[in-house]
Amino acid sequence: MINSKPYVISKQVVMTAYKRVKANRGSAGIDGVNFEKFEEDLKGNLYKIWNRMSSGSYFPPPVKMVEIPKKTGGIRKLGVPTIGDRVAQMVTKLYFEPYVEPIFHKDSYGYRPGKSAIDAVGQARQRCWKFNYVIEFDIKGLFDNIDHELLKKAVRKHVKEPWIEIYVDRWLKAPFMDGNGIVTKRECGTPQGGVISPVLANLFLHYAFDVWIARSYPDAPFERYADDAIIHCNTEKEALEILTSLEKRLKECKLEIHPLKTKIVYCQDKDRTKEYPVTSFDFLGYTFQKRFIKDKLGRLQFNFLPAVSLNSGKAFRKKVKAMNLHHLSGSKIEMIAEAINPMVRGWLNYFKKYCPSAMKYTMDCLNRRLVLWAMQKYKRFRGHRRRAEEWLKDMAKREPRMFAHWVLGWTP
Repeated sequence: MINSKPYVISKQVVMTAYKRVKANRGSAGIDGVNFEKFEEDLKGNLYKIWNRMSSGSYFPPPVKMVEIPKKTGGIRKLGVPTIGDRVAQMVTKLYFEPYVEPIFHKDSYGYRPGKSAIDAVGQARQRCWKFNYVIEFDIKGLFDNIDHELLKKAVRKHVKEPWIEIYVDRWLKAPFMDGNGIVTKRECGTPQGGVISPVLANLFLHYAFDVWIARSYPDAPFERYADDAIIHCNTEKEALEILTSLEKRLKECKLEIHPLKTKIVYCQDKDRTKEYPVTSFDFLGYTFQKRFIKDKLGRLQFNFLPAVSLNSGKAFRKKVKAMNLHHLSGSKIEMIAEAINPMVRGWLNYFKKYCPSAMKYTMDCLNRRLVLWAMQKYKRFRGHRRRAEEWLKDMAKREPRMFAHWVLGWTP
């Protein structure tokens, strides 16, 4: 049978795309359709997406704009596509990513198969021992300011299927719609929250930064996770030169360095002892700075190492506090453990990798929250914190695997 569609897109890929979108969860877009409603006619909805994409007649609906507060202050605009549009984007990503993934730089870690943020932290840790200086820089509103023409030029260079270029162009132009139904056109940027956005941002920065820095300064390695990046240098003079060139390069690509979030850092430790205005930096939730630790021979000395940042600990404690565990006095302790363990386990798995002792204060705070819960749960503990603490200690001895942090030794 002759294929009457101008573009060959596999129906199996559409189904695979839906399964991945569902696994990522997420809320409904502007149409209000959630996964349960979408699956009332799953076959029909997926056929409609395949049919329109294959015929070239797929046009994305507006993206729901959601404003969320940044940890560092200000507002971040997230774009929430409809479930159907997320499927269409995932279909395109499944075809597009294999073309560009092989050309990406080995030190680009964000949103890439087989790479993670903790890999970038580990590589940065090793290089901070070898290089004396770090350039910590932040690109101002990357996802909001990516130039469409430059991005489309990069996409055009790598795709074989013309429909990929067509739909990427349509997604870049898809307007925002806020909660009041007000539609805002977009002239630049690719919305955070879009399925296709991370790979597009990686492609843009591959040419705007990765290829440029590797070619211009081959002896200054870097780690980049999306728009969060650092560069290693041997001397302050070299760092200043690279930073000046970087500002110029990003301007050529219609991007701007954030002046307040960009700095040159001296990696101070037992061997690098000179005075310098900045001797620490944050990268992917970790703070890198001089720390007093034991070496392999048991001697105490300073080394330049990463550990969970103050902001990361504070954000986690805020999440725990927001759960209001002390209000769940009707629940058994096993139910409390079931409720908090996934979040705690994920946080610990990421931050226990380097200097786990820095997590002590946060884990102590979590245990204190459990003490408050016990004081509300049992009348005999009300007004008697010490008794509740002793009870929780006994519980930890009897059931050391009940809570994720107890398993790792963070018992009361």
